[in-house]
Amino acid sequence: MRTLGDSQFRESTVIADADTGYGNPINVIRTIQEYEKAGVAGIHIEDQVFPKKCGHISGKETVSLEDMVQKISAAKDAKSRDFVLIARTDAIAVEGLESALERAKQYYRAGADMLFVEAPESVEQVETISKELRGIPLLFNWAEGGKTPPLDLETLKKFGFKVVIFPISTLLSATLAMRNVLEQIRKDGTPINVMDKLYPFRNFLEFIGLPEVQNLEKKYKSK
Repeated sequence: MRTLGDSQFRESTVIADADTGYGNPINVIRTIQEYEKAGVAGIHIEDQVFPKKCGHISGKETVSLEDMVQKISAAKDAKSRDFVLIARTDAIAVEGLESALERAKQYYRAGADMLFVEAPESVEQVETISKELRGIPLLFNWAEGGKTPPLDLETLKKFGFKVVIFPISTLLSATLAMRNVLEQIRKDGTPINVMDKLYPFRNFLEFIGLPEVQNLEKKYKSK
């Protein structure tokens, strides 16, 4: 995640993807409560039919505007003041850009703090979103390899986006690294020729918190 300008988020906060809110407005209320208990700074919920699809995969369906407005209204009533509610619409692929923009405006009126118009397919569409929703905090999904064109940070700042998310950079890089090391092991029979490419074992143990566990073991060891 990257925050731009005067966003309500700090770079150390967590945004969670709450999919469709996991049901009707009553379910959405519980979703808000549970995510707040978990300590996240905000969530985004979307207007897809459940079970939902990735925003950059074809075959999506959207719920009615009225149904989603009710979900946003329920979420607004359930959340605390500092919890950020991001309303996402996937309507571009289903109903077109004009409908997606109208949905986004209605979601904002219903109580969303930030808008997330998913999967614009051109720079022109991204710019139109920024112009039509000017003055409203906007999130940009920098979907690595998806339908949306990759834009540099300065362009996104110029268009007025407040938050940029990078959803699968770590997943894709980890997948490539795992495939490469497994191919080398299959070729050589052991990891002997890729040891210099692996994260050092000692560093890994520190990363997962083993020294803390070992200190606790010493503290509470039976005498």
